[in-house]
Amino acid sequence: MSASLLSTRGLAVAIGGKPVCNDLELAIHAGQCWALLGINGVGKTTLLHTLAGLRAPTAGRVLLNAQPIDGLPRRQVARQLGLLLQEEGDAFPGTVLETALSGRHPHLGRWQWESAEDITLAEQALAQVGLDGLASRQIDTLSGGERRRLSLATLLCQQPQLFLLDEPVNHLDLHQQISLLKLLVGLARDEAKGLLMILHDVNLASRFCDHALLLFGGGETLRGTTQSVLTAENLERLYGHPLITLAGPDGPVYLPR
Repeated sequence: MSASLLSTRGLAVAIGGKPVCNDLELAIHAGQCWALLGINGVGKTTLLHTLAGLRAPTAGRVLLNAQPIDGLPRRQVARQLGLLLQEEGDAFPGTVLETALSGRHPHLGRWQWESAEDITLAEQALAQVGLDGLASRQIDTLSGGERRRLSLATLLCQQPQLFLLDEPVNHLDLHQQISLLKLLVGLARDEAKGLLMILHDVNLASRFCDHALLLFGGGETLRGTTQSVLTAENLERLYGHPLITLAGPDGPVYLPR
């Protein structure tokens, strides 16, 4: 297997004295799609921010392309890793196209303007998420779902090797959830990119991801292929609720009992 895009060595993360993970050994390779699952408050976002280099771990290391992420310039990190936050505010007014173009900033010099190629990339990213007809709209006129799709378009315009996504389908209707997950998984598999995303719908994780990382609380984790990890027994323990397992056209479907 090729070298991992992102890996951890003995990683320990805690928040407010509460362990999120202990001695975590994780490796995300090109073409893989990982789901990060756990109950509310277990520390999924905290772990994601640690993997992105935004906060220091309690112990251990995070490696981005085999280099310690805390020793890399943030511009270099941004060229390789794209982070989608759970909620994003608009620091400055602007149009949809201008916002998508901000994804090109890690690739530009300090005083360099966007090129025609950059604009084309932004327009293509907007089309990929179904916002190509809204390029001139002000971002403060968008709905929550449209704003979420714009955040994803900005990340696509950034063209990272690795995507770390915090609830990417938040605010999206059913059709948009499926369309965007198909888009992201297709990018990972067809363009050899890596994908780790926090999801609350275990059925979406089972359908679209090939690997999963479960956070049980107290620092306990479980990782592996979705086929081996996403079992009714593990999921009932993860969420503290009994489940019904049904056979679906794309694999097992889990419903609360």
